Amino acid sequence: MREGPWGPPPPAARLSPPPLPVLLLLLFLLLAGRPASCSCRSEEGAGVAAAAAAARMGLDGDGPPDAAGHISNSHNGRFIYGVASSPGKRASMEDFSEARIDDIDGEKVGMFGVYDGHGGVRAAEYVKQHLFSNLIKHPKFITDTKAAIAETYNHTDSEFLKADSSQTRDAGSTASTAIIVGDRLLVANVGDSRAVICKGGQAIAVSRDHKPDQSDERQRIEDAGGFVMWAGTWRVGGVLAVSRAFGDKLLKQYVVADPEIKEEVVDSSLEFLILASDGLWDVVTNEEAVAMVKPIQDPQEAANKLLQEASKRGSSDNITVVIVRFLDGTTSGDNSGEEKEKEAASDQTS
Repeated sequence: MREGPWGPPPPAARLSPPPLPVLLLLLFLLLAGRPASCSCRSEEGAGVAAAAAAARMGLDGDGPPDAAGHISNSHNGRFIYGVASSPGKRASMEDFSEARIDDIDGEKVGMFGVYDGHGGVRAAEYVKQHLFSNLIKHPKFITDTKAAIAETYNHTDSEFLKADSSQTRDAGSTASTAIIVGDRLLVANVGDSRAVICKGGQAIAVSRDHKPDQSDERQRIEDAGGFVMWAGTWRVGGVLAVSRAFGDKLLKQYVVADPEIKEEVVDSSLEFLILASDGLWDVVTNEEAVAMVKPIQDPQEAANKLLQEASKRGSSDNITVVIVRFLDGTTSGDNSGEEKEKEAASDQTS
């Protein structure tokens, strides 16, 4: 996972030794084969061919970079989207993504997600398969969407831990999701897959990377009996470089799946949304990403552009990008939003 600009570790004199149970847990994890030199966790299945990994990604917008974009009407306004994904320099692919449109209680709902796995694909694949399905079943999905999202994140995490209980190796996943309900955009995340919007021409992060060295995250972990230590970067228990995630059962007491949720109004000032794994954000800033996407009306072309740029800049991780462009009758250019929607639909059928 991405290393932030938090600087060197504090002097040893300031650090109190972790309690014996925590040291025993750390020893167990290290003996289980998780070297602290990895960016988040060590790769699992490094011999898996990239082509096979890409094939495993399947449908719903999580295919290779040339996957077709999709189009739909939202309740208030229109949006189109594109998805690009690549193993990058890794031999295995642990990123997953999802893009789907559903009719729920008479509302046209768009749901988009990026899931970056660590310790293998089990957690990321499970979250992709179950998170949105669980969400649309929530009785408060339309009436109290924010509460429904928070409860569904934790419910899906609990269900994964039950399903994964027989596994000897730990697995986990980040999640960055966007839900469009009417004129509302709700972004939720755990981990460091990031969401950035272009609003009024400006790049605005609508998620926070969950890192163990953040003061509130570190305090929460220590209050729960855990510790944060330096092992190439700040890590929970010296092992995990994100402080919130799905899965990670051996660290679950400290690494929670409680999402932070932000809401934006979908209006004429909201141009587009970028969801991406840290394979993009490791090498491209929020402002650079927005500047590259802004002149490209086709979200599929824009997603491909960001993926190619991350690869060109030497990203060493899997890369997944989802772009949702909001179309409005006031959109600048020669065509109205309706005409652009028709053009995009025509491009997909040609």
